[in-house]
Amino acid sequence: MKLPKSMFALGVAALSLAITQNAEAGKSDDTLNWASSREVAVVDPYYNNTRMLVIMGQMGWDGLVFRDIESGEFKPLLAKSWKWNGDKAIEFELRDDVKFHDGTDFDADDVVYTLNHVSNQDNGVLTYRNVSWIENAEKLGPHSVRINLKKPFPPAFAYLANAVNMMPSGHYDNVPKKADGKPDYAAAKPIGTGPYKVSDIKAGEYVLMEKNDAYFADSPKGSPQIGKIRFRTIKEMNTAIAELLTGGLDWIWDVPKEQAERMGESPAITVENAKTFRVSYLAFDVLGQSGQEFFKDKRVRQAVSHAINREAITKNLVGPASVVIPSACHPDQFGCAQDVPTYSYDPEKAKALLKEAGFENGFEFDLYAYREREFTEAVIGDLANVGIKAKLNFMQYRALRDVVRKGNTPINHMTWGSYSIPDVSAIVSNFFKHGPDDLAKDDKVKEYLDVADNSIDPAERTEMYKKAFTRIAEETYWVPMFTYAKYYAWSKDLDFSPTPDEIPRFYTTKWK
Repeated sequence: MKLPKSMFALGVAALSLAITQNAEAGKSDDTLNWASSREVAVVDPYYNNTRMLVIMGQMGWDGLVFRDIESGEFKPLLAKSWKWNGDKAIEFELRDDVKFHDGTDFDADDVVYTLNHVSNQDNGVLTYRNVSWIENAEKLGPHSVRINLKKPFPPAFAYLANAVNMMPSGHYDNVPKKADGKPDYAAAKPIGTGPYKVSDIKAGEYVLMEKNDAYFADSPKGSPQIGKIRFRTIKEMNTAIAELLTGGLDWIWDVPKEQAERMGESPAITVENAKTFRVSYLAFDVLGQSGQEFFKDKRVRQAVSHAINREAITKNLVGPASVVIPSACHPDQFGCAQDVPTYSYDPEKAKALLKEAGFENGFEFDLYAYREREFTEAVIGDLANVGIKAKLNFMQYRALRDVVRKGNTPINHMTWGSYSIPDVSAIVSNFFKHGPDDLAKDDKVKEYLDVADNSIDPAERTEMYKKAFTRIAEETYWVPMFTYAKYYAWSKDLDFSPTPDEIPRFYTTKWK
């Protein structure tokens, strides 16, 4: 729901005094309050793969290495140094001065335990792709380990930096059982080594993190500056905006373009549109598993592609930092081929393809989505213009993810942030290698990706990824939509800068 222009203008004016009076609401008690519409029921970076947990994962946990966002360089974090042993093993020397949040010392046993747990597919890590390249880990000494790879895997360090966090040895051993008798690993108490530690959780409402005063001083993450950081779930954007304007919140994002531009009128709020590693896409039920078999026909998939005015959606709704994408990847990722078959906005061509496929009078189907409802409603409007009527099923991400994986969505409109990993293996290999998110199950695409993911030759990787993206585009398994550009809004009291990888670094944020 959008605020009417007049109401928003009046709101900004009426709240100006309140803003001035409450500008130090977060600063006064040294608590940064941030919010999103997404619920957080599980605080574990392996058993919750929402963007919220990617962010919290960087705050509460550390990996072996750190990727400098400006230089792209990998720097020591929990590891002091490393070396390759052939092309299928990496040996690490670990720090000996790091403690977990519960006071226990970090050592090789923790690395071996963590990696052997998460790389075991039976343990149900949600985005198994992030660790599937690990064969096992073995202890070489009290503070040295070897990670053995299943095959050569060139982007190993990108995953180690962004998606492989260390847990204490035995962390998941005593978790309760779920109703089916299997261990509920998501119920483990959050314990990491990061600059912030989880101090309180109310599932679906808030997560409170406190500064880790024992955090090692020379970490490339720096020393945490703000005492407490509280994440809150606020489902209505108008409520979140009102709280930001009156000092109840210090930071929000995903603000709709029109509202963000009006918020810029407030003297106490900073508004910025920034690029991210996230992309928007439509995925088709190519195999007809959902019971609505329209999209088994490639001509119907192509008609949908021609019916959607992606440029207009990007320009009018997303923001200036967004671009339309031709491939099922982010343009800034290694291997993201741009010269693939494309489908321009052409409603008449869409209608002709529908007629050719036997749907001259259109049809009705279910479309599933979970975020930025106005983006999906724009898609639905474009489809209606060519005679295709979509019934919107709008859900929470976790629920929709499960529905997609069961094959119950004729079309799903979703997004993927690749864990901010700058390599296409983090997106295309998640969706097109016969895993739980693959709705096409194309053996040829998988064959190309198997070679590209494991080749140590950059030229060969580029060539094979291009073949995969070309086939995905030719068969129209996806409609790649656009790169996400988020509107951020935060208190002028906060010293914060957005980064292009969609991971706000609250551990470097401070009060002015």
